[in-house]
Amino acid sequence: MAAAEPAPGFLAPRPCRVAGRRRETADTVTLRVDAGRFGFRPGQFNMLYAFGVGEVAISISGDPGRPEGLVHTVRSVGMVSDALCRLRPGDWIGVRGPFGSGWPVDLAGGRDVLVVAGGVGMAPLRPAVHALARRRREVGRVSLLLGARTPAQVLYAPELRRLGARAGIDVQVTVDAATTDWEGHVGVVPTLLGRAAFEPARTLAMVCGPEAMMRFTVAELRRLGVAEESIWVSLERNMHCGVGLCGHCQLGPVLVCRDGPVLRLDAVSALLGVREV
Repeated sequence: MAAAEPAPGFLAPRPCRVAGRRRETADTVTLRVDAGRFGFRPGQFNMLYAFGVGEVAISISGDPGRPEGLVHTVRSVGMVSDALCRLRPGDWIGVRGPFGSGWPVDLAGGRDVLVVAGGVGMAPLRPAVHALARRRREVGRVSLLLGARTPAQVLYAPELRRLGARAGIDVQVTVDAATTDWEGHVGVVPTLLGRAAFEPARTLAMVCGPEAMMRFTVAELRRLGVAEESIWVSLERNMHCGVGLCGHCQLGPVLVCRDGPVLRLDAVSALLGVREV
């Protein structure tokens, strides 16, 4: 089923009920929100409002082919996100959006695709993986490279492995620190690139995760021959108002809320890692 057209962004929160809640890790939960048919593009975000506390920008992490269910994965890292993580089915939540640019799934036809995620960075990429699975016959080899600090912090791993098996997507997972029962790869996310099958000249890469992880991943992709104009990154840091008016999201000449959060690397490569920018 094709996704509905994205709705215009709301300037005031729309009250919705929480329809479901699933704990993903010790500090991360997935909320399913009853917002009716809510069309969006993979990579877009909403502003989620915890009544009486405040609002925060959170990427949409559901399946764009199922617009009847709005899904957000939230990690508790502050007052607002903690309040969101404590919501239960039946509670009210405010939603405005969707906002922002999306992952270039439409450019994947005939190309190899690398989806590279670190930690909770898998949440913004999850819709793109679902979209690629639906278009699997139109694209080349697809590899999902997923990393976390520990096995307990790997996000969506069982679900993504099942999806990968059905859709012919190569799913590889690595952790920084293994436990005694971990039998998978150990190492930082960029080390998985050497284990993936792709032709650099025709590869499209989508990268999201902590800033250091993205810098090293991008550097390795370039070393392997993937062009900057074929690499897309999500720069969600400091997003605050959702529409680029407050200035918290400014990255040099870029306002991430307005121009991103998904941006082509050649537009922002000089700004990545620059302190105070």
